[in-house]
Amino acid sequence: MTEFFDALETRDPAQREADLLQALSLQVAHAKLASPAFAEILKDVDPAQVSNRAALAQLPVTRKHELLELQLKSRSNNGNVFGGFSVNSFGAMLPRVFASPGPIYEPEGTAKDYWRMARAIFAAGFRAGDLIHNSFSYHFVPAGSMMETGAHALGCTVFPGGTGQTEQQVQAMAELKPAGYIGTPSFLKIILEKAAEMGVALPSVTKAMFGGEAYPPSLRDWFTAHGVAGYQCYATADLGSIAYETTAREGLVVDEGVLIEIVRPGTGDPVPAGEVGEVVVTTLNPTYPLIRFGTGDLSAVLSGNCPTGRTNVRIKGWMGRADQTTKIRGMFVHPGQVDQIVKRFPEVARARLVVTGEMANDQMTLKVETSCSGPDGLSAKVMDAIRDVTKLRGQVEVVLPGSLPNDGKVIEDARSYK
Repeated sequence: MTEFFDALETRDPAQREADLLQALSLQVAHAKLASPAFAEILKDVDPAQVSNRAALAQLPVTRKHELLELQLKSRSNNGNVFGGFSVNSFGAMLPRVFASPGPIYEPEGTAKDYWRMARAIFAAGFRAGDLIHNSFSYHFVPAGSMMETGAHALGCTVFPGGTGQTEQQVQAMAELKPAGYIGTPSFLKIILEKAAEMGVALPSVTKAMFGGEAYPPSLRDWFTAHGVAGYQCYATADLGSIAYETTAREGLVVDEGVLIEIVRPGTGDPVPAGEVGEVVVTTLNPTYPLIRFGTGDLSAVLSGNCPTGRTNVRIKGWMGRADQTTKIRGMFVHPGQVDQIVKRFPEVARARLVVTGEMANDQMTLKVETSCSGPDGLSAKVMDAIRDVTKLRGQVEVVLPGSLPNDGKVIEDARSYK
């Protein structure tokens, strides 16, 4: 059995970086020229100068809520449902449109394996000639189509099972004998439990690729005990595939068609390797050229290469949400405001705003990491900055570097809601 989907997966890391950065400059130029939204967002950017990671980090981050706001504004002003982000309009070059909650509308272009899912499906053990039972939704959201087009690119046949109708799902699996399943882990568990209840054996279902939900070790062990080797992928309706699990089960390997950054929540500033932050992705998709798209998901880069021999960067996987906006004493406080405070003090490395007390009796303390021993008046100065930025009073606690948890939280809501 071939170990790798293609030669891109085992490229020398330096060569991959050079290839990606060359493609990045071209993608920025393409986005600025062909996408009205990015023509405005990148109006002061010279694409030729975006040739390294430092230059990429200077470009604005577009987050999901901003994408929705621009789509809504565009729909009311000129009828462009995609907010000017899609290069193509309705017609032969845009065969499908999907909708995510908001609604945010996503285009599907004509490229083979448009969502780049074939690589992840291959890593989960599927091969050309397999029949795949696809239980992702086929209506509104693109998940069903994402997996189907990837499976077709791999040379697989697909049964579009979709969701619901559990007994019919069991019957189809029993009669068609698929090589495996693609969908959420919870639904496959329901199907297998229903099959056991019906006294129907499903011996052909030995592999699975999961997405859309958390896949904890306890659930992985449950599937292993039931004869199913399940692997997870990380994808979004905006970007397609971002990263995928391999047989090594040591994090997720980043897809070859994206550039990934981990930034401090509420900012566009990359964090040091290993630190938890928000996943920001630049896709090389020419139809929907999202540049520095903030996913709102937390993760961290793992050191070293995947034991399977794949040489791309690995991330830990989904570690929570980055949007930690919290209402304190009737005022919203955002992670970006914490960052504004920290940037006023070069001696502060990291900070975490902890909100305690009971509702209607909120107390907030900004814990700041600094290596300075008893910096003169630092606490008082930071307290003034808190009030200036947030319009709220807060306490300050100075802690040593490395004291704050590496979990990506900038704002921790530790209030009692009893």
